[in-house]
Formats: sequence, structure tokens, C-alpha cells
Amino acid sequence: MLQKGSKSYSIFYLKCPRCHEGEMFETGSWSFKKSFDMHQRCPKCNLNYFPEPGYYYGSMFISYIWLAWVSLLSVMFFHWYLKLDEILAYALLILVVAINFVYIFRISRLMWINMHVKYDPHAIERFQQHAMESQKG
Repeated sequence: MLQKGSKSYSIFYLKCPRCHEGEMFETGSWSFKKSFDMHQRCPKCNLNYFPEPGYYYGSMFISYIWLAWVSLLSVMFFHWYLKLDEILAYALLILVVAINFVYIFRISRLMWINMHVKYDPHAIERFQQHAMESQKG
């Protein structure tokens, strides 16, 4: 399921949806420095990560769904399973969301772009070949 070539590989490893090699974000998954900065293009296959203005608008809805589930499951776990009081459960929820917000933002964007871009195992070779041809002539 999380093998190269699957959508889930690209999403959870934050890789380019076309080549599954290039990074989509400038920093690591849990970095809070430049958390939301993306590369303009894939460094490996040259896929344009911003095909049109407002492209990632739909990923906000995916992020909303993720945050709703994380919130619901966290509070249920803290309040029902660990038997913590409601105020403490909600305080811990704020901590969980604060820590995971960047990752949820990123996987939401990757889920969105993966809906529109297919994996191409030969994308890097094609890009390199095209780059060599354009240098020649």
C-alpha cells in the first residue's frame, strides 16, 4: 500500500505525484520553519506544482475533514478511554492539532494534487532527455 507507484506513497511521504522522487516541500514533515513553502516545480521531473492560481483551494476542504476526524478521535480517546475530564481533553486536543497541523496541511495538498496527476515511472528519464535535447539545439 505504501509502495512506490501508489497514491498513498506520494501522499504520506510528501513526494511528487508524477515521479515519486522529488520533494514537494522545502523542509521536512515536522519542521515549523518554512512550514508552508513548496517548491514551484519538482526538482526531479519538473512537474509544475502550481498549475493555476488558487489550485489548492480544494485541499482546504480535505484539511477540514482531516482536522475534524483528528479532533473527534482525540477527544474521544482522551475523555472516554483515558477518562480525563473534558477541559483537559480539549486542552490536549489543542496540543495535538498544534503539533500536527503542518503535516495535515501538507498531506491535504498532496491528496488534492494526486487526484489530478498520475504516476509516471519514466517521468524523470523523459525530463532529462528533453533537457539534453534542448541544450543541443
